[in-house]
Amino acid sequence: MLGRNSLALLIGMLLDQQIPMEWAFSGPRAIADRMGHDLAAREIASYDPAQFADLLAAKPAVHRYPKSMAGRIQQLAVYLVEHYDGSADGVWEDVGDGAELLRRLMALPGFGRQKAQIFVALLGKQLGVRPQGWREAAGPYGEEGVHRSVADVVDAGSLELVRATKQEAKRAAKK
Repeated sequence: MLGRNSLALLIGMLLDQQIPMEWAFSGPRAIADRMGHDLAAREIASYDPAQFADLLAAKPAVHRYPKSMAGRIQQLAVYLVEHYDGSADGVWEDVGDGAELLRRLMALPGFGRQKAQIFVALLGKQLGVRPQGWREAAGPYGEEGVHRSVADVVDAGSLELVRATKQEAKRAAKK
């Protein structure tokens, strides 16, 4: 689903906080299954907020904080409807350069600089979205041969390398 539905990919990235990466990126599939069809920004934006929160909170919950994340997902969907006619691809289609792509991603609700840089790297490394300057816009996440984020995960082995890199960074930060 993540490879064919750009909204699912954005929602997975949005969910990727305070829970394991696999849980976050399986969230869009769970939401789609509960809705009974593929994800669409217009539908999510117009969903009753309490009902959408209940949808995410149903067992097993889509996120550790399902009601809060339901609100964030709806804010993202509303933004996409208002600025990109509901198209997640519109965020990166026809982008002039990497700096513009980063600015567009940082404007999305729930996307700070780090999350936006990781998403730029994900687009460039895995989806071939490579406007001029994308690696620079992605910062350290755009470097080749690193295992820093979801942008570098392509299989179980690379997932373990990303986890090891994150653990080492946490240890270094504590010193």
